[in-house]
Parts: sequence; C-alpha cells; structure tokens
Amino acid sequence: MDLYPSLVRRLAFRFDPERAHHAAFWFLERGWVPSLRRATPSLRREIWGLTFDNPVGLAAGMDKDAVGLKSWRRLGFGFVEVGTVTPKPQPGNPLPRLFRLPSDRAIINRMGFNNSGSAAMAERLGRIKAGIPLGINLGKNKATPDEQAAEDYAEALRTLREHGDYFVVNVSSPNTPGLRGLQERGPLLEIAQTLRAIEPVKPILVKVAPDLTFDALDDVLSVCVEANLSGIVATNTTLSRTGLSADPSETGGLSGAPLTVRADEVLSHLARHRPDGLVLIGVGGIMTPDDAKRKVDLGADLIQLYTGYVYGGPWLVPRILTALGG
Repeated sequence: MDLYPSLVRRLAFRFDPERAHHAAFWFLERGWVPSLRRATPSLRREIWGLTFDNPVGLAAGMDKDAVGLKSWRRLGFGFVEVGTVTPKPQPGNPLPRLFRLPSDRAIINRMGFNNSGSAAMAERLGRIKAGIPLGINLGKNKATPDEQAAEDYAEALRTLREHGDYFVVNVSSPNTPGLRGLQERGPLLEIAQTLRAIEPVKPILVKVAPDLTFDALDDVLSVCVEANLSGIVATNTTLSRTGLSADPSETGGLSGAPLTVRADEVLSHLARHRPDGLVLIGVGGIMTPDDAKRKVDLGADLIQLYTGYVYGGPWLVPRILTALGG
C-alpha cells in the first residue's frame, strides 16, 4: 500500500494533471485495475431500497462520461456517481484548467462541465453496468440562461432516467457562470419540483457548496422537504483559499485537505437540522481513513472520494473500510 505515494503517485505527478487523468482512464475503461474488492458485510447499507456493499463511493467529477464503469466495483467502491453531465455536449473551459497543489494536498479545477452529453452517456450506460449503485450528477449547459436552467436539468434527467439509481442536481460548481445562484430557494425549488414531476420515485438529491451560510443551507433543507428530495451531497469545491500555504492565483474550485474543516462544518449543520429520512452524502477533504470515519460520525450516511483518491491512490478505499470497521 505504501508503493502508491512513494512510486506510482510520483510518476503520475510528473505529467500534466489532465493528461495523467486520461492515461489512467485508458486502463479504467478496460477494467485493467487491481482487484481490491472484499466482503464487508458489517458495512452494508440499505438506502432507498438499494444495497450498498459499503458506504464509500466515487464522487462526481472523476468519471464524467461513465467510461470507467468496469473498474469502480473492482477497486472496492460501494457506489459510484458519474458526471456532471449536461443535456448537450460541451468542451468545458480552456486549458489549462486542472492544477495540483502537492504541498497542500489539494487540487484547483475550473473544468467547466466538460462532457459528451446526456445522449452519449445514455448509450454507454445501456451497454455497460457498474455492478454497484450508480448515481448520475446533472448539470446545465453553459450557454443556457439561468431562467431556463430547470429545462436543462429536466432534459438530462429524461434522457438518463432509466439508467441511474439516483440523481444529483449540481447547482454548486463554481466553474459555470451564475450556476451557484441556482442554490437560492426560488430557483432551486423550481428545478427540484420539475425533476420530481418527471421522476416521482427514484432518489433525487442536491449538491451544495461549502461557501453557503448556515441560513442558506437551511433554505436548501426546506426545499428538500417541499419538493420531496431524497438527500444532500455536502459539499462541492470551494472558492475560498483558506488553508493554502500560498495562493497559486488560479481561479476555480479548491478541493482536498484545505476543504476538510469547512466541509465537516456544513455536514454537521445539515445532520443536526435535517428532517427524518433525508440522506446525507459526505464529500470534501477526505484525505485519510480518519477523515472518512469523522464524516460518518458527523452524520453522513454515505461518503465520497475524489481528491483524496488522487493523492492516496486506490489503496485508500480498503484502508477506509478497515477504519470503518470492515
């Protein structure tokens, strides 16, 4: 397990981050990965009528186009969330747009929802199954005016409805202009009610920014109740640069170790104030097994990895499962 940080990561970090990402996905797409899956009956979860063999999932943003589905179960994950996917394909923001900050164990990204679109994802999901619960993270196209955002989310959901086990409304990425304004009560309620009318049964969640005030988080909770949403993913990346040893002067969302404290604060607040039955997925700043355990202790029903996985490597998942008692 120590080989990854000392050797594999050192090699991967010699390459441009996005180039290294594409290289890794060449193997993931083919399922050419080590088998790290193990039986963890003590960690099994029954949520929304779905069976999660363990509560550790892959966060959205890593597998944007659902091309690695042959690998995530094999690598030990209990579930996977693909996307963010938009109705129409879009290239995302100009390069460079992904930056490692190794001294801070952090990443800044301003990817901009680069993806192949919902139709391409639906075609792929029709051919390849994840073998574990599959979430689909939905976004709006950059060119779509904010006042028409609900229809973008609706179009993506209609296209992908039969393929996902749950769906997440991404209104919290900092890399699409105006998107975070959709977290406000009025726009969010419109989007949530529109999606719930299309899909009255399957779980629909909302992903929130760590930069929201507690009052704004309470508004999100009220929307969840009014629109019968199933849960909240807490949190997305942050615009804050608190905790960095130096400001790299790059725009975009910050993830990794500097986000840990604030993401935990948001999760803790939501856990204290959530209504009965609302599921919380804790994500943000999970860099170690102790970070993962703390998320669960704070009230997360499930947890997700992204930046911690980049720095800790595939063996982080079995280490977390051991820390959680598996």
